[in-house]
Amino acid sequence: MPEQQSFEYEISALANNDSWRMFRIIGEFVEGFEALADIEPAVTIYGSARELKAEHPLYIMAEEIAFRLAKQGFSIITGGGPGTMEAANKGAIRGEARSIGLNIKLPLEQKPNDFTTVSLNFRYFFVRKVMLVKYASAFVFMPGGLGTMDELMEVLVLMQTHKIKPFPAILVGSAYWKGLLDWLKNTVLAQGSISEDDLHLLRVCDTVDEVVEAVRMWHHKGELGGKRALSR
Repeated sequence: MPEQQSFEYEISALANNDSWRMFRIIGEFVEGFEALADIEPAVTIYGSARELKAEHPLYIMAEEIAFRLAKQGFSIITGGGPGTMEAANKGAIRGEARSIGLNIKLPLEQKPNDFTTVSLNFRYFFVRKVMLVKYASAFVFMPGGLGTMDELMEVLVLMQTHKIKPFPAILVGSAYWKGLLDWLKNTVLAQGSISEDDLHLLRVCDTVDEVVEAVRMWHHKGELGGKRALSR
């Protein structure tokens, strides 16, 4: 039999501990709100925590997007880990902007990168997710894995249910996102589980210039740039 690793399954354990855990959760919210109170305008850049070499095309692109947005006056928020997140934080530092890393304590993968001016460590995913969303004026989704998909869907649900203001969710790399978008259109939308309005803020961009212009147009003019994810 394969060797079993011993982890604390946090959600499962939540009901087994007393209510004092709630004070730790409240403390994480308070720390996050106080540390991030003056970072706006900001853009949150999502992407994989898997290691990328600095010469990898996705690393280079994420760094350049963050650098260009930083030069336009945006703080850059990431999940604070390696890979794409490191690249974006590095670009923010180059652009002399606030570079925020919102780290999560995990048994595997996640470790803080060295390119942040504000670094917070969270135990609870749901607190961290609030901080990634609350201060952003736009969301940039680089190609990523399950965490990136989860964060994309959560952003869409929050906008769909009017829990947050509608902001553009920019998907970087049309080839990478095509399968998901085709499924949303041809299966989920076709059977009536969503409406086209639910996804009207999704924009697909393939170049750094397109991403930066899409954010700029929305922030300064309230207009959406880039290609609509779901064409009529």
